[in-house]
Amino acid sequence: MALDDDIRVLSGVELFKGFTHEQLRLMAFGAETLSLGAGRKLYSEGVPADCAFVVASGEVALYRQNGDKREILSVHGPGAILGELALIAENERLTGAIAQTDVKVIRLSRSMFRRILEEFPETAVDLHRRIAARLEAMLARITAVASRLTE
Repeated sequence: MALDDDIRVLSGVELFKGFTHEQLRLMAFGAETLSLGAGRKLYSEGVPADCAFVVASGEVALYRQNGDKREILSVHGPGAILGELALIAENERLTGAIAQTDVKVIRLSRSMFRRILEEFPETAVDLHRRIAARLEAMLARITAVASRLTE
C-alpha cells in the first residue's frame, strides 16, 4: 500500500483521533503492511505482544483455542485496531487472530508508537485522557452487569 493509503486508514482508527496529519504520516512511515490469505494466522493466543495491527482491507477473526476447537469471538474489518494495548504496555495476546478473507493489515510497533508520543507530549496527554475515559466507562458497564447478577 502507498503511504497516503496507510495514512487514510490510520486516520479512521478511533485510537488515533486527534493525531495530526504529520503524526499519522510518521506512524505510517514506520509501519509495515502485511498481506495474508484467507485462513492464515496473524498471531496466536498467549504469545508476547509487541505491536498492534490495523485492518486495511478484508476481515480478521479473533478466536480462542479450546483444545481442537477454535471459538470465534468477533470479526473485524477495515479500520479496526487489534491488540492496541500492546502499543503502550507489555502483555500477551489474549486471543489469536486469523484472516477470514484475504487481508491487508498495517503493523504498528510499540517502539515507534512510543517515539511519536515522546516527540508529541500533548498527544500523549490527550491519548491518556481518552484511554482513562474508556476504562471508566468499561468499569461502569462491568459494575452494572455485576449488580444485575447479584440480584
